[in-house]
Amino acid sequence: MSKDLMRLDGRVAVVTGAAGLLGRRHCEALADAGATVFACDLSAKAAQEVAQNLGTQHVGMALDVTNDETIMELRSRLLDEHGGVDVLVNNAAMNDMVESPLSSVESSRFENYPVKLFRRVMDVNVTGVFLMSQIIGSIMAESGKGSIINIASTYGVVAPDQSIYRSTSGEQTFYKSAAYPTSKGAVIMLTKFLATYWGHRGVRANCLSPGGVENGQSEQFIEQYSRRTPLGRMATSTDYQAALVFLASDASRYMTGQNLIVDGGWTAW
Repeated sequence: MSKDLMRLDGRVAVVTGAAGLLGRRHCEALADAGATVFACDLSAKAAQEVAQNLGTQHVGMALDVTNDETIMELRSRLLDEHGGVDVLVNNAAMNDMVESPLSSVESSRFENYPVKLFRRVMDVNVTGVFLMSQIIGSIMAESGKGSIINIASTYGVVAPDQSIYRSTSGEQTFYKSAAYPTSKGAVIMLTKFLATYWGHRGVRANCLSPGGVENGQSEQFIEQYSRRTPLGRMATSTDYQAALVFLASDASRYMTGQNLIVDGGWTAW
C-alpha cells in the first residue's frame, strides 16, 4: 500500500470540540497528515490556541454546533477561503464523567437524572451532528467528495458497566447516565443514514468509537477499567490518531456507513 493514501495534503478538515482532550489530538493528527485544519470550539480563544499550535495556515474559530447561524458562518469561510471542505470530524459532545467534580452518585442515578440535562446532551451530541452534517456536509455533496467522521463511543454499542464506578467496598460512587449512551447510539445510526443518503454523491460517513481515555481519574477507577479491558489499560489521548487519519484519507476510500471501534477490546466481551 502506498503511504500516500494516508496523506491529506491540500485538503481542508473541520474539527468540532477542537479544544477538548481528544479534539486537540484529532487536529494534530490531521495537520500532521497535511490537512489545513479549522479547529472549532465554543471558546474562540481556546480554538485559536489549538490552531496556533498547529501552524500558521490553520484556523481557530468559535462555533456552537447547536446554533445553525454560527455553522453558516463556518460554511461561508470554508467556501470563500478554500472553495469547500474535504473532512468533517463531528467531535463536540457532552459527557458526564466520573472525574467531574460536579458528579455525584445521587444526581447521576437514573431515577434522579434531570430531563433538562438529558435534553441538553441530546441537543449537543445528536442535533449538533445533524446540523454540522447538514450544513457543512452538503458542501461535500455538492462537490462530489468528502469524508464525515462522527465520534461515537463504545457506550453507543454496549451499555455502561456500572460496576466499574464502585469503590473497593462495593459502594456505588457514580452512575453513567442514560443520556450519553443514548446519544451515541443515535450518532451511529445517523452515520449510517448519511452514508446511504450521500454515497452516490461521493461522500463517505463513518464513526470512530473510542474507549475510555486515562485523564485524571482515580487509581481505583483506572485499575477497574483496565481489568475490564482485554489489553489491560485505558487509552491514551493519542491512541485514536491513526484511526482518524485512516477514516479521513483515501486509505478508507471504499469504507462507509461503518463504526470503527478502537477500545482495547472492551466490547469483545
